[in-house]
Amino acid sequence: MFAVTILGNNSAIPTPERHPTAQVITCNDQLLLLDCGEGTQLQMTRYKIKRSKLRYIFISHLHGDHYFGLIGLINSLSLLGRTDPLTIFAPPELKAILDLQLQCAATMLKFDLHFIPLITNTARIILEDNDLQVSCFPTQHRIPCFGFSFYLQKRKRKIIPEQARAYEIPAAYYSKLQQGADYLRKDNLLVKNDWVTLPPHKGKRYVYCADTIYDRGLLPYLQEADVVYHETTYLQSLEERAAERFHSTTVQAATLARDASAKRLLIGHFSSKYTELQPFLDECQPVFPATELAEEGTTFLI
Repeated sequence: MFAVTILGNNSAIPTPERHPTAQVITCNDQLLLLDCGEGTQLQMTRYKIKRSKLRYIFISHLHGDHYFGLIGLINSLSLLGRTDPLTIFAPPELKAILDLQLQCAATMLKFDLHFIPLITNTARIILEDNDLQVSCFPTQHRIPCFGFSFYLQKRKRKIIPEQARAYEIPAAYYSKLQQGADYLRKDNLLVKNDWVTLPPHKGKRYVYCADTIYDRGLLPYLQEADVVYHETTYLQSLEERAAERFHSTTVQAATLARDASAKRLLIGHFSSKYTELQPFLDECQPVFPATELAEEGTTFLI
């Protein structure tokens, strides 16, 4: 399974209905947390997210609405008896912040907390874990900020059952066929893998753009992505304010998704000045019809 669940979709100031940015990515049997705004662990409880399966955390930048919930979550994991290691990918300054918080509270975690610093203005692969590959890339914001690309590869080849039976390959060998192995029969006939299998399906890619001004330099990172998340802090009428504050508008996000030939667009990071979200869709969909609101509690399959 490859999916993203929205825990928070608001920008800087939380409201009773909307929370600061946080998302959970389900990747087969493990969970990844993407940003951790205030109240994230409460949202995880509300939407029945199994914190025990959380393995990696990615923090895009050090504005509070993207990480103020992190120390509380880490502390709760320890209090709940977690022993499995946890890895955080984040701007390097975050490590000193976390160390100070833990030191001041005389907190000794019951699990190993690994910290991987992100390098400013650098796009690179930061994680390869079985079928999952994660890359980071810089976005244009008021402080160093990163987007993330999550690519779930399909490595197993697809067996053609009738062909496998015709070549008298036992079912117990199918798992090796899926991994690309040939089969040597008892009569010494070498059955080539591509005689009985098809190439694996193309992998799926989810791209998270984090906070950013309208930047066409992001297009290479978004190209043909299955799902793109892009902030729409403001409606188009506030384009100038968006630029001043290094944020984006509805039409700008939709334009990037269209020009990148993305398949779907999720929009979020809404300013708390707005109480209704339908106008965001109304402005995006004429430009890019496959736009959806990143509504809290909603899970989107990738």
